[in-house]
Amino acid sequence: MARIAGIDLPKNKRGEVGLTYIFGIGRSTARYILDKATISYDKKVNEWNDDEQTAIRNVINSEFKTEGALRSEVQMNIKRLLDIACYRGLRHRKGLPLRGQRTRTNSRTRKGKRKTVAGKKKVAKK
Repeated sequence: MARIAGIDLPKNKRGEVGLTYIFGIGRSTARYILDKATISYDKKVNEWNDDEQTAIRNVINSEFKTEGALRSEVQMNIKRLLDIACYRGLRHRKGLPLRGQRTRTNSRTRKGKRKTVAGKKKVAKK
């Protein structure tokens, strides 16, 4: 099993897919890393030898911010927005979508489970 950047990569996945299990590495970045390390995209993770794993580790450590460092940077950016109280910071604070999406319907992921509010009672006619 390959362990890179503190993550156990799945053994039976292709190299380019396996690398995406690391936070901060997507498909295109994974392809770039494999190109730099001169490894085929189709080679499975369990087929990598020690030299190839070392080459991948070196590319990732030298050129990319991943896992803990990246997570903390993202959190610091969000905290900065909250501290300066800009629009995006206020949306983060309220737990609403930040990028102009509608909230009358949809946006359940950001807002959470529905909180039903009782409607007005109708006045009975005489």
